[in-house]
Amino acid sequence: MASAWLLHPLRVRYQECDQMGVVYHANYVNWFEIGRTEWVRRIGCDYREIETKGLLLPLVKLDVNFAQPARYDDWVTVCTRVAEKTALRIAFESRIVKGDLTAGGGRVSKDDPDGELLVSGGTKHVWVNKEWKPVRLDRELPEVWAAFKALAEA
Repeated sequence: MASAWLLHPLRVRYQECDQMGVVYHANYVNWFEIGRTEWVRRIGCDYREIETKGLLLPLVKLDVNFAQPARYDDWVTVCTRVAEKTALRIAFESRIVKGDLTAGGGRVSKDDPDGELLVSGGTKHVWVNKEWKPVRLDRELPEVWAAFKALAEA
């Protein structure tokens, strides 16, 4: 079962656009990462803290589907949720929609995001230790696993 959506607003910066006047495609991947990072912050921890405890969460799969471009100075909302999780793997679903759906700040919503869909996709990750060997989050950092589970199931 997928989690609630975390909604995070962004304004398109000039540097993110290409010569055609639209957001350069790789920037959507950066926005997916911003959404994941903000989602992890919601559990009361961040990537740096997890990494100092010896765990990493590398990307193993990326899927991006382009529907429409965002343009300079547009407000967009990065919508992120956990699509699936185990103690070894986690998959995030991401959508970029036109407009600020948050009224100026991040929020969580169980409803599918409203707004004009610009980009959708997802990422899959595997928990590994500093030697890049797969590990189970529930065994290595049970308190972080409990927080991930609680937010993902909220």
